[in-house]
Amino acid sequence: MKKHLNLFLTMLKIGLFTFGGGYAMIALLENEFVSKKNWIDRDEFLDMVAIAESTPGPIAINAATYIGYKIYGFMGSLLATVAICIPSFVMIYAISLFFDAFLTLTLVASAFRGIQVCVIYLILSAGLKMLKQMKKTAFNVLILSAVVLCMVAFSVFSVNFSTIFYILISGGIGLFVYALRLLRGKKEVGE
Repeated sequence: MKKHLNLFLTMLKIGLFTFGGGYAMIALLENEFVSKKNWIDRDEFLDMVAIAESTPGPIAINAATYIGYKIYGFMGSLLATVAICIPSFVMIYAISLFFDAFLTLTLVASAFRGIQVCVIYLILSAGLKMLKQMKKTAFNVLILSAVVLCMVAFSVFSVNFSTIFYILISGGIGLFVYALRLLRGKKEVGE
């Protein structure tokens, strides 16, 4: 029971003290899951982030569900998912009760502008940290370069292209390359 409570309180803390959504949470998730708790290693964390952002739903909830299931099975995934959602639900519910009056406060508007800058920094630092930890294989560098080039070109030429397609196309290419490697491996073994 104590272990389940530890998981619940960790996810509650992550949900309570992170702003800006899943991408801004990545640095805190890595600190908690890899450095402090040693629930997973860095490579598994990078895989978890890739899976969490390519599956439906917020990254933080998907990551919490994964960690909870990995550690304590179904009950762990349920506890982790509920715990990470509680702070957001409570805050949004409280804000919705006073939404009109809340938005007119200049202090609140100023706070949101400050939080926006912080969120940009958190996303950028998490992305750079993941970039440094990425294995520098030719395939990974090629995919990364192609995605960055497409993103810049589509932005310059005002082409409306959803980021979900980058994820799906990159995932499809990765599966294709994996299947090719499997086929080559079977041919080499058969010969």
